[in-house]
Amino acid sequence: MILKMVEEGKIAGRAMLFAGPPSTGKTAIAMGMAQSLGSDVPFTMIAASEVFSLSMSKTEALTQAFRRSIGVRIKEETEIIEGQVVEIQVDRSLTGATKTGKLTIKTTDMETIYDLGMKMIEALTKEKVLAGDVISIDKTSGKVTKLGRSFAQSRDYDAMGADTKFVQTPEGEIQKRKEVVHTVTLHEIDVINSRTQGFLALFAGDTGEIKPELRAQIDAKVNEWREEGKASIVPGVLFIDEVHMLDIECFSFLNRALEGELAPLVVMASNRGMARIRGTGYKSPHGLPADLLDRVLIVSTKPYEDAEVREIIGIRCQEEDVTLTPDAVSVLTSMALQTTLRYALNLIACAKVIAKKRKAEAVAVEDLRRAYGYFMDEKRSVEWVKSQAGRLMFEEGEGEGGDERMDTR
Repeated sequence: MILKMVEEGKIAGRAMLFAGPPSTGKTAIAMGMAQSLGSDVPFTMIAASEVFSLSMSKTEALTQAFRRSIGVRIKEETEIIEGQVVEIQVDRSLTGATKTGKLTIKTTDMETIYDLGMKMIEALTKEKVLAGDVISIDKTSGKVTKLGRSFAQSRDYDAMGADTKFVQTPEGEIQKRKEVVHTVTLHEIDVINSRTQGFLALFAGDTGEIKPELRAQIDAKVNEWREEGKASIVPGVLFIDEVHMLDIECFSFLNRALEGELAPLVVMASNRGMARIRGTGYKSPHGLPADLLDRVLIVSTKPYEDAEVREIIGIRCQEEDVTLTPDAVSVLTSMALQTTLRYALNLIACAKVIAKKRKAEAVAVEDLRRAYGYFMDEKRSVEWVKSQAGRLMFEEGEGEGGDERMDTR
């Protein structure tokens, strides 16, 4: 339902919360959403603790995440030259410093000769363009694209590689107008406009703080393009994992940002029940303040059942290229239900190493039992700590009587 609403652009500016115990697939659902939406819809994934570890203010980090999740689809018309190369002539001067040349290009209907400058000769040489190739040249940028070799030039005695692609000679005019659609995010537009070396800052990742005045100018320009029909807005998805780690200031900012004109769908995930809101003394469900909880659609995730766990273990074994015997699959499934799914999945690789040592192809029950003996899960670890209460160092006030306090914290 949510994916359909995102694709139709109907749910932008709303928020959702995946709430459930650990290992119930909250992050997995988000990853699945990202894959299903495809490359054209922006999907940004952040962990709440990232906001505090960056070298910029919390609100700036959140604003950048928001703007990364909104795409602008820009339409532009470009002129292209498309045809089959008949001949390339390159004349070098006596010193070899300057090059000039002629390019003869044809379609089924016409043939034209173009004069070439230094840059075009370099571009054609870089693409290894030869007579008989079908090429496309973008007139605005001068980019040369090799589409393939012409069928008219294919002969039985030609030495061709296996990857040589044959195409038909283009028809009609050599110069054509073509509509190109680019999708860029608002954050990319911000960065490119905020720095003199903006384009390079995108790759370096050193974007720094971006002035609000600049963002306002960009928003105004994007709205202008929308009215002229040059661009359309693609609201994406921002996924915030472990959202209870944000503090009260971030939550207040989120509240306001969701009301903004350009806002994506915000999906949050939390594995807390009643938890203290960071930065306050109050407790609330999932560690989110009441006014934000009121805005979100809450989806609860439940622990997996026997058949689902078995299926997940099967998929994981395929990915890790491990063969489990049918008995081992049953034992690992029961281990996952008694301990946690993450612990059981970690045992697969350990058991494979043990099975390799005894030169077995498939992982058997005995290998899993040995791995289970070597590595503790969380419950056994807690029991061991309790049994070692006399020997281990505890903080003052803990130890025998302090266990309850340790658990709740």
